Amino acid sequence: MTTLEQKASGYFGLEEKGSSVRTEAVAGATTFLAMAYIVFVNPDILGQAGMDEGAVFVATALAAAIGTLIMGLWANLPIAQAPGMGLNAFFAFTVVLGMGIPWETALAATFVSGIIFLVLALTGLRRVIIDAIPMQMKYAVGAGIGLFIAFIGLKNAGIVVGDEANLVGLGDLGDGGTLLSIFGVVVISALLLRGIKGAVFYGMLITAVAGLVAGLSDLPGAVVSLPPSLAPTFGEGLAALPNLLSVEMLVVIFTMLFVDFFDTAGTIIAVTSQAGLVDEDGKLPGGDRALISDGVATVGGGVLGTSTTTSYIESSAGVGAGGKTGMTSVVTAGFFLLALFFSPLLAVVTANVTAPALIVVGVMMAKGLGSVDWGDYAYAIPAFIVVVTMPLTFSIATGIALGLILFPLFKVFQGKASEVHPIMYALMVVFAAYFIWLA
Repeated sequence: MTTLEQKASGYFGLEEKGSSVRTEAVAGATTFLAMAYIVFVNPDILGQAGMDEGAVFVATALAAAIGTLIMGLWANLPIAQAPGMGLNAFFAFTVVLGMGIPWETALAATFVSGIIFLVLALTGLRRVIIDAIPMQMKYAVGAGIGLFIAFIGLKNAGIVVGDEANLVGLGDLGDGGTLLSIFGVVVISALLLRGIKGAVFYGMLITAVAGLVAGLSDLPGAVVSLPPSLAPTFGEGLAALPNLLSVEMLVVIFTMLFVDFFDTAGTIIAVTSQAGLVDEDGKLPGGDRALISDGVATVGGGVLGTSTTTSYIESSAGVGAGGKTGMTSVVTAGFFLLALFFSPLLAVVTANVTAPALIVVGVMMAKGLGSVDWGDYAYAIPAFIVVVTMPLTFSIATGIALGLILFPLFKVFQGKASEVHPIMYALMVVFAAYFIWLA
């Protein structure tokens, strides 16, 4: 073992956790491959909101590298971070395109939600808030976001199109771009069924190559180049902070915070449990540091020019490959920095190439539906409303708000008002007022 390996082993505690430098390196590469799709998908999604795709590409890679590096070096956990799926869709399609809010103001909201996240993590208020929201409603929110993302993927693929009579209808399945997306869904699904780690990323690569062969996209001028300029997005969110002084933007900030908060908490618990890092009392070593790392990454992303950064469940792929310490995250962060030099590939990763990733990731997120007690209507009806209204109203915020209004109300009807946390009643009043007077 070299001196550098010895220092790494000592810093991360590799021996006491039964790991090694080689194992952690392989695990870090595995995690990166499992989530590398975000480097190409995120610019495509935020680009539809009018943002410069090259700048978003750089901001995405940097935010992921910064957040993951902090998670590794400070929290010493094998958890990677990047701009979150669902949160980027909320940013682009609900806030910017749906509500007509400039993307600069949406970046400001991202920045502020990160600051609030940090405060909650530092003060311990996170536990009170986590306990206030019933688990089944959390599952419903995750599943609803999954359906929302899948709907966007189906729309981008041309499989679902607008219809004057029925609002939506079936697109032209003979169209070249649509066929390419269908091919991508089949390829990614096949790789997943074979247990291939990084199936989404590899599936996108295969689909992109198929698009080139079929003449649906042009060869890029290069494969490797210097990173694009970050200037079009850097600091734009800070300049737009004064635009947040409205109830409408408070709802946006709350939604960003809500989704990030529970997504992060759930991911951290799931990944660290898989790695055997949760102690007998159910407490997570470095748990507060993990949440703080997430908050710092979101704040940084808001400054750089990307949507909310969150912990990725794909980190479980690295843990499955043996990762148990922060060294896994450090290696993953290194790959994100290396990805900065492959921006020319954005030219071949078109909407029809990213659509299959959105559809399959949506399927993965929808698994929370199985955890809802459909026999108890006090949970089932609000959960169903959350899941259905997100894609049908094209708004994650609307789905969350309706669910948080209905759940406490139904518990009152059920004669179990005391089972609902006071915070839930406060949220019910706030969202009801919003729909009645402001929405």
